[in-house]
Amino acid sequence: MSDRTPSGRWDGPWYRVHTEQFETAFLPNAGEDVESVDNVDVFVDLNDGSRWSATIATVAQVEILMKRWAAGGEALSGRYFWCSDGLIVRDAGIGNMTEVLTGLIENGEFTQILQRLEDRQPLGLPVSF
Repeated sequence: MSDRTPSGRWDGPWYRVHTEQFETAFLPNAGEDVESVDNVDVFVDLNDGSRWSATIATVAQVEILMKRWAAGGEALSGRYFWCSDGLIVRDAGIGNMTEVLTGLIENGEFTQILQRLEDRQPLGLPVSF
């Protein structure tokens, strides 16, 4: 996996990161420190023109949700966690999440984990920086 974590930039509510292999648009909460992000939606445009999405959360964030659901009775009282395009990571931060996405491309698992969208479909997002 690559040693260098690319830096990103804000574009309205989106935090965009460009790497040699892809461009991402993360949607953190307003004012959230990008290196503290622990639950975020992301859209990824690969260089081949394909577009992918995921919800990335940390193990700690999943545990918090499951405890909340245990108290509130959701998800069989917090006995499970599920989301259709979920990717669970150990560490918080968009830098870490970008490194995980890069690693998934490099080890060939990316297309098995993220959800493919219609290529370059309009999402209200510009597709290039």
